[in-house]
Amino acid sequence: MALFGCVLFFHTFRIMIAAQTGTLLIAEPFLKDIHFMRTVVLICRHDKELGTFGFTLNKQHTHSLHSFFPDIQSMDIPLFTGGPVQMDTLHYVHQYPEFFDDAEEIIEGVYWGGNFDTLKTLMNAGKIDPGKIKFFLGYSGWESGQLEAEISENTWLIAPASAPLIFETSPQETWKASLQQMGGKYQLLANYPIDPHLN
Repeated sequence: MALFGCVLFFHTFRIMIAAQTGTLLIAEPFLKDIHFMRTVVLICRHDKELGTFGFTLNKQHTHSLHSFFPDIQSMDIPLFTGGPVQMDTLHYVHQYPEFFDDAEEIIEGVYWGGNFDTLKTLMNAGKIDPGKIKFFLGYSGWESGQLEAEISENTWLIAPASAPLIFETSPQETWKASLQQMGGKYQLLANYPIDPHLN
């Protein structure tokens, strides 16, 4: 398929739902931005006045959690690059509302944040399943109106988030899986090459 045909196809079959807390931003196939190419961002907070805050789900960091926090005994918990903003900060989403009164619900059964000292104690006691928590360095952020402008420029597709995609899907498959779960014409987008001229 020619590049023009690919672009026309993408613009014709966009899903028209609004960005909001608990949705995914799926990078369109031809986005070349080094921070967001072929990424999927989980929106954790969306406010028309304050802007948008979320985490890139599928950019695994080169170091593990233990590399930055050696007092956490588990050695093999991966870290993800949540985005290009404040990469000296740690964030996490999880499925443990019973342990954190201060966690915020993103979608049903998925929460953001909580007391970190409590989390470390629980992890070292073996009470946290690594498959039910995901850690991020930094975050992805947009000022008021900025994300809407990018969406109007066909930078992002928007789809509902799900716990299996957040916690169970490998980073290498997240972008494709998020398109495939949208069904129909979008399943074809998942197979588009990074460079359409090579197709």
